Amino acid sequence: MVSLLLIAGIAVAVFVGFNIGGSSTGVAFGPAVGSRLTRKATAAALFVGFSFLGAWTVGRKVITTMSSSIVPAVQFTPIASVVVLFFTGLSLLVSNLYGVPASTSMTAVGAIVGLGLASGTLNQALMFVIVSAWIVAPLLSFVVGLVIGRYIYPYFDRYVAFTEFDLHFIQLDRSGMIPRPYLNNNATLQDIVGSLSVILIACYMAFSAGASNAANAVAPLVGSGGSLTVDQGILLAVAAFGVGSFTIARRTLETVGDDITELPILASLIVSVVGATVITMLSYLGIPASLAVSTTSTIIGLGWGRASRAATLAELATPKPRPAAEDVEIATGALATSRAEEVPASPTIGDIARHEAPAEKPAELPEVPEVGEKGSVDLDQKSLFDPAAAKRIVSMWVLTPSLAVGASYPVFLIL
Repeated sequence: MVSLLLIAGIAVAVFVGFNIGGSSTGVAFGPAVGSRLTRKATAAALFVGFSFLGAWTVGRKVITTMSSSIVPAVQFTPIASVVVLFFTGLSLLVSNLYGVPASTSMTAVGAIVGLGLASGTLNQALMFVIVSAWIVAPLLSFVVGLVIGRYIYPYFDRYVAFTEFDLHFIQLDRSGMIPRPYLNNNATLQDIVGSLSVILIACYMAFSAGASNAANAVAPLVGSGGSLTVDQGILLAVAAFGVGSFTIARRTLETVGDDITELPILASLIVSVVGATVITMLSYLGIPASLAVSTTSTIIGLGWGRASRAATLAELATPKPRPAAEDVEIATGALATSRAEEVPASPTIGDIARHEAPAEKPAELPEVPEVGEKGSVDLDQKSLFDPAAAKRIVSMWVLTPSLAVGASYPVFLIL
């Protein structure tokens, strides 16, 4: 019976890791594949390699926290492990059905909390630290995005360029017996620097995803009476990531992901760096946290800061009559707005994926307007903050772990 439960636990863990690998590969390497810097197979291989590096180094601290610190490891019986993993997999389903970046990490922790409450073994002091980090991390991501969008982004947008290639960035010369790689003949020095930046940041995202997500797939099995060691758990998680990366991720990479297609490449890279850095820092501290939540918060902050650049702080602080509420989604238009009215915006990931040529830039770019000057970006209330969409996203962030606690608690009471 125990061995059957262990097999079931491993199967559910593989399912969770499979879905994580499929979705995370698209998020990390969507810009690189969409702009034809890497091929899908290359992106999958890079994701597996760097997610393994993240899981093997920083990620084992998160595995330790989730497998033995929130509740004692002895509480992870084989059936308890299966239940926790079931709720983790269920969160992925809920996230996909509603199209909202719900947190797998937060839901997995919620299921473990249900186990701790039912058994009376929950480490309340540690949970206070974890929940505090869940509040601080998105706020920090939002503030960093806001500052960059308001004060720095226009200058990046002026001087940093990204190029669309008709053929892939790295070509293979197959004229000899051994294929020889070489750079696209149309690549300039600026193209090379920009392209390498996209690829390196994608690898960094993969590192962060491995550090934070390996525990979601295998932590209960590692704590389950020594069913798996930490090293074995990491290998199992990354193997499952790889299956997802080389299969369902190809579809995600092909569409480049609905949640980032209308972001300019520059904005998506800033979002990736900020979100991945916040999560890597938390993972280093052994705190399970959500990469999706941090990146989404950065997108909101970056758009808010970019759109608010046309107003001074005093103007922003002055209350204004609010128009009637409309059912609209959070706009990324503030990020795509041009650096000046007569200057075209940098291409979005969606433009490149759809093979749409970006507008030509003028020979001489105008100066970036100062903060508070009109004309750079009109102050758009919808771009600054959409209460309906933000409420829906935040509600899902709170609801999914809460449901995991509420649903798992009675199950563990019975078990």
